[in-house]
Amino acid sequence: MPSTRRHRGRSVPSHIVLALSLAAALAVTGCASSKRSVGTHASATQGYAAPGSDAARQAVGYWGKAYEKSPDNRENILNYAAALRRNGQVPQAEAVLRKAVINKQSDRDVAAAYGKVLAMSGKLPEALQVIKGAQTPTRPDWRLLSAEAAIEDQIGNTNKARSLYGQALKIAPDEPSLLNNLAMSYLLAGEVKQAEEILQKAAASPKADSRIRQNLALSIGLQGRFQEAESVARSEIDPAQANQNIAYLKSMLAQRNSWAEISDAEKKKRGG
Repeated sequence: MPSTRRHRGRSVPSHIVLALSLAAALAVTGCASSKRSVGTHASATQGYAAPGSDAARQAVGYWGKAYEKSPDNRENILNYAAALRRNGQVPQAEAVLRKAVINKQSDRDVAAAYGKVLAMSGKLPEALQVIKGAQTPTRPDWRLLSAEAAIEDQIGNTNKARSLYGQALKIAPDEPSLLNNLAMSYLLAGEVKQAEEILQKAAASPKADSRIRQNLALSIGLQGRFQEAESVARSEIDPAQANQNIAYLKSMLAQRNSWAEISDAEKKKRGG
C-alpha cells in the first residue's frame, strides 16, 4: 500500500504527491510509478506533453534524429535528453547526459540536467552532488537552487529546502516555475492551503504553463472543491484525461475519508 504523509490532520498519499510534484503534470492515472521528479528548466522550445502522447513521441523522434546526426551539439544533447525525460524514458535520458557530462565537464547546464535526471531515477544523493557541483557560489543560478531544494525536500530536509527556495526567489522573484516548486514543497508536507495560495500566484503569471495550472487543480481538489478543480483541469488538458484525473482524485479522497472514519471508530471503541 502506498505510504501517506500526514500533517495537521490532513492526509496526502505520498505516491500522488511525488508523481505530481515539482513541475510534474497532473497525470494521476500513472501515479503507481515510484519515480521522483524534480523541477526542470529544459529548453523553452519544448512545451509540456504528456508521456506517451503523440507530441511527446514526435519530440523524441525529432531531437533523436538531430542528436544522431550531431551527438556533440549542446542543443541537441539538452533537447534530446529533455524529450526523452518528458516521454518517461528516463534511463535513456540519463545515458545521453552521462556521456555529455564526461565530454563537457565545464558545461553547467549539461551537469544540471544530468543531476535532475539522476533525481528522477531516485539517485538523490548522487543528484545532489552533481547539482551542487554545477552551481557557482559567486553567481548562483536560481534554477539550480530550485533543483537542489526539490531534492532536499524529497530527502526530508524541509527547512533546508525552504531556505534554498527563499534564496532562489531573491534572484528570480515571482518566477512561476519556482513558485510551483515551492508550492509542491508545501504539498509534500500536507500544507495544502498554503500550496494553493502559492500556485494561484504562479498561475496568474503570463509565463505559467499547463503543469502549474494542473498542480493548482490538484491542490484545490485535495481540499474537496471538486467543481472548481474540474474547471481548472478541463481548461488545460484533454477532457477524457481530465475526467480520469478527477475520478481518481475523488476515489483517493473517498478512501482517505474512509480511513479517517475507521480510525475515529477505533478510538471511540478504546475510549480515546
